[in-house]
Amino acid sequence: MLIGLAAISVLLLLIMITKFKVNPFVTLMVVSVFLGLAAGMPLDKIVDSIQAGMGNTLGFIAIVLGLGTMLGKMLEESGGAERIAKTLIHAFGLRQVHWAMMFVAFIVGIPVFFQVGFVLLIPLVFTIAKETGLSLLKVGLPLLAGLSVVHGMVPPHPAAMAAVNIFKADIGKTIVYSLIVGLPTAAIAGPIFATYISKRMEHIAVPEGFASQIKAGREEHEMPGFGITILTILMPVLLMLLGTIADLTLDKTSYAFAVMKFVGSPFMSLLLALLFAFISFGFYRNFTMGQIGKFCDQSLPVIASILMVIGAGGAFNKVLLDSGVGNEIAKLASVMQLNPIVLGWTIAAMIRVATGSATVSMMTAAGIVAPIVANQSGVSKELVVLAVGSGSLILSHVNDSGFWIIKEYFGMTVPQTLKTWTVLETLLGVSALIFTLILSQVV
Repeated sequence: MLIGLAAISVLLLLIMITKFKVNPFVTLMVVSVFLGLAAGMPLDKIVDSIQAGMGNTLGFIAIVLGLGTMLGKMLEESGGAERIAKTLIHAFGLRQVHWAMMFVAFIVGIPVFFQVGFVLLIPLVFTIAKETGLSLLKVGLPLLAGLSVVHGMVPPHPAAMAAVNIFKADIGKTIVYSLIVGLPTAAIAGPIFATYISKRMEHIAVPEGFASQIKAGREEHEMPGFGITILTILMPVLLMLLGTIADLTLDKTSYAFAVMKFVGSPFMSLLLALLFAFISFGFYRNFTMGQIGKFCDQSLPVIASILMVIGAGGAFNKVLLDSGVGNEIAKLASVMQLNPIVLGWTIAAMIRVATGSATVSMMTAAGIVAPIVANQSGVSKELVVLAVGSGSLILSHVNDSGFWIIKEYFGMTVPQTLKTWTVLETLLGVSALIFTLILSQVV
């Protein structure tokens, strides 16, 4: 009965978002209350569960999200993203520019949202396509693949970090595994697919409205150096990995262990990286503290809706657990011997296709699968995080805002966008699952 109620709750969530276009935050809150009432939870317990679930989730993710967004803004304003792009394109050469764009997106995408990274780098794509005469598909699809993979699978991105928290996975291992899985996945769906599809579709040129706005870009002296830019962007990842190294090599009672775990926590690693960015992307670029503060202020409003959805996903997760649904799902999975990796991917993929939201699908799938992982030995929590993330990327179509962003910027028709962007996202989701299953055989 409880499992049936959970299924009805997810169905209700899908109907409210897809058919009635209800805001995802409101939908998740309504569904959480519905599940609590239907499961027979005391009224005060329902309220407590929702508050605790949202508070615990946001207490962790709001700090990470806020600091990461500010870091991304500093990268944008300093010209660091353009520096990385120009350096890698020069290193790869124009013949291999599609590979350069994938790596640009993978690196730049670490501290910024998909939409921010896209808007940040699309002028570069337009410039290259215009100067070389290459199709936008050949240059732009690898960029989209790199940004999507990082968005869905690599901490410290919000949904990935929230999934790490829900599964109680190790952040350092998750980062390492996500890079092992993410890079070949991005290669398949990015440069390889772009080369294939650009030869089989009509030439996509830069839309006239955008072509007339393309500027030459920053001068050499207006951008930070490549080395300092890379160090600043990757600093959170490197510091988080220190925590994992400490777990593997140090005595847990030692002072060195405590220090490395402290600086390797998501909060401290991002805080230290942001403070360093104030110097490398701020003072060294002749920005005043007042300007840096303004950049930070400007970065925060855009994350409000994302925070609310993630918080509501945490509330739904808590109600699932407190109502007893989580335990019942875990028991059923144990009896049926379901693979948590495949199960997590499937649930996330179904919700992604139905709602169009990668964040909603990750949060919901994580809440359903986490009790199963907690009750099974020998299952890598980090790999289940990757499975849920990869499932959340699949089959973007007309109910996904990202679909329409790509369509308009590339000047494509709906059928063309389905043949390119939708196929790319599906390749990402399927390839990542395959690589995750392969990795599960050796870790």
